[in-house]
Amino acid sequence: MAVRTSLLAPGIALILASQTAATPNADYRWLEGTVRRPLAQAIDPPAGFRRAEAPAASFAAWLRGLPLREGRPPVRLFDGRPKPNQDAHHAVVEIDVGSRDLQQCADAVMRLRAEYLFARGRAAEIRFHFTSGDLAAWQDWSTGMRPSVQGNRVSWNRTAPADASYASFRRYLDAVFTYAGSMSLEKELTRVQDPAAIEIGDVFVRGGSPGHAVLVVDVAANAAGERVFLIAQSYMPAQDIHVLRNPASASSPWYGAARSGDLVTPEWTFRRTELRR
Repeated sequence: MAVRTSLLAPGIALILASQTAATPNADYRWLEGTVRRPLAQAIDPPAGFRRAEAPAASFAAWLRGLPLREGRPPVRLFDGRPKPNQDAHHAVVEIDVGSRDLQQCADAVMRLRAEYLFARGRAAEIRFHFTSGDLAAWQDWSTGMRPSVQGNRVSWNRTAPADASYASFRRYLDAVFTYAGSMSLEKELTRVQDPAAIEIGDVFVRGGSPGHAVLVVDVAANAAGERVFLIAQSYMPAQDIHVLRNPASASSPWYGAARSGDLVTPEWTFRRTELRR
C-alpha cells in the first residue's frame, strides 16, 4: 500500500481516502444491477483515527469499496440456512457464496484477490497453487485447460472450449476452492516482519486441517502512528463473507495493531506473527 508522509506521523498516511457514493458494478462483477454502500462509507474509523490513503486502482481501495448489505442481516450458509453463530459479524458483504460448500475461509481471501485482478484486467496474475503444489492459472483455464486430479497428482489437459467470460472465471475459482486451502495460501504469502505496520490486503493465516484465514479489508492510523484495522472472513461451512466484530469491544469492529501477542477474533485466535502479505 502506498503511503504519503504526514506532518502528524512521518511515514504514515493520515489523509482520508476519497469515498465514492456507490459501488460501481464494473469493479465488482458479481453484482447484478444493484448498488450498495461501500465499506468505507458504512464503517467509520474510531475517534482520532483516519483512513490511510490508497491509490484509486489499488487492491486497498478496491477492498474499501466492497459493497455491504444494508443494516446487519444474518450470515447465511451456502445452502441458504442461517449460520448457527450470528454473534461474530459486524456487517455482511454483498457477494455470492455459491451453491456448494466450497468458499470457506482461505477461499474467500483468494476470491476477493482474484475478483480484484479480474476487474483490473490483470489476468496473468490470477494464479493459485493447489495444496499439492500444482499451479492453477486462470489464463490456462480460459484457453480450455482443465485439471485432472488423481490422488496428489494433477495434470492439465485442453478438454473444454476457450472461454474467458466471467461465468468461466467463477467456475475456475470453484476448482481452486476445491483443491486449495489455508495450507497452500500460507505458502504463497510472505511473513510480515512488523505486524504493527499492518496494511490493507494482509492476511492472518494458519495453514492446517482445520486452519483459518482472515483478510484485512481496511486500516486507519492516528497522529502517533498507531494503526487499527478491519478483518473479513468466511468460515466453515461455506458462508457469506462478513466483516468481523471485535469481541474486546462492545461497539467497534476495529482491532488494534500490535507487534506480538494474540489476535482474538470471535471464532479463531491467531498469533500476530501469523500475519502474511
